[in-house]
Amino acid sequence: MTSLSPHLRQATPVTAERGEGVYLYGTDGRRYLDFTAGIGVTSTGHCHPRVVAAAQEQIGKLIHGQYTTVMHQPLQRLVERLGDVLPAGLDSLFFSNSGSEAVEAALRLARQATGRPNVVVFHGGFHGRTVAAAAMTTSGTRFRTGFSPLMSGVAVAPFPTAFRYGWDQETATRFALTELDYLLQTVTAPQDTAAFVVEPVLGEGGYIPADPAFLRGLRERADRHGIVLVVDEIQTGFGRTGRYWGHDHADGVRPDIITIAKGLASGFPLSGIAASQELMSKAYPGSQGGTYGGNAVACAAAVATLDVIRDEKLVENADAMGRRLRAGLEEVARTTPGIADVRGLGLMLASEFVTADGSPDPDTAARVQQAAAAEGLLLLLCGPWNSVVRMIPALVIDETAVDEGLRAWRAAVEVGTAATS
Repeated sequence: MTSLSPHLRQATPVTAERGEGVYLYGTDGRRYLDFTAGIGVTSTGHCHPRVVAAAQEQIGKLIHGQYTTVMHQPLQRLVERLGDVLPAGLDSLFFSNSGSEAVEAALRLARQATGRPNVVVFHGGFHGRTVAAAAMTTSGTRFRTGFSPLMSGVAVAPFPTAFRYGWDQETATRFALTELDYLLQTVTAPQDTAAFVVEPVLGEGGYIPADPAFLRGLRERADRHGIVLVVDEIQTGFGRTGRYWGHDHADGVRPDIITIAKGLASGFPLSGIAASQELMSKAYPGSQGGTYGGNAVACAAAVATLDVIRDEKLVENADAMGRRLRAGLEEVARTTPGIADVRGLGLMLASEFVTADGSPDPDTAARVQQAAAAEGLLLLLCGPWNSVVRMIPALVIDETAVDEGLRAWRAAVEVGTAATS
């Protein structure tokens, strides 16, 4: 008999039968509040009626029109709609299927446009599992170990993780930028550096927002040295952080390239990069392509997703509901010594568990996450030690569901920390 790889372990015991909004319904007949959203993918909730209708209509017309062979209307409409929301000046798009592919496309473009070999990434970043993307990933060794050698030309600079250093945010940011300058003097000279690649909020690395001053410092150094600033918006884009783009929290910062995926198409596989026409034109002929990129059904779903985000004011909702959720998480943390930090932006929030001596506590985090599933609340872990419990509900969540989630969270924390006590 065939089976899935034994290393594809589920984070929860649920076998989903259907989904609706912020809820999943298991084959056990139980309803679960889904605070995973397919790892931030189902931005408009499970099976939003407008997304379903768009996909159903398109699937009866054209399922696949390979977009370097023939053009199709859903792709043209998506390009037009993205023009309404992309950062100013990023007016050229290339589409692929996964976040890893988008990151590699951004890397390829930056290297070809600058003629430079190296790239600087930041400690704790996650950019994918393919060889180049894994070489750029430092959120955990599990994403890169066992298949070396990885791609060369990657230098790693500190990310201003104030909690880990035990500093205030200003000190951590000053340190990170000073160390970046030192890296450019000692490891990869500016004239050899094609790109800085950064997440505006570390995802797998622990849901750690970049300080706005840090992103502004990257922009200033990129301009000074002719380096391409790539902002990885795969998890933070399309309203997730309470702004349309994660980097919007840093006023005045405009990326040269952004990578997009996850929340773009409400569950259909679609990713891409956006850059200026001037920069995109520097890609080598034939360097951009792919069989499934820009799939017609996925594009139709993405257009519907963008319309729902706009019409239902989901960016504003993510900000408001994120504030409500964070206030509840902070209240639980105040009475739970093992929760040392609550952080994040919008509906991208996390609680970090530590032991009595301040060390990462993955065991308690795992117990709490499993206790939450027993309470009907689905959550995920992240961070280098998996000691961080993250919450990424769909952007359509309302006050009732937030409060329901917080009640389940309080109960799960009480159960999960009992063994520690």
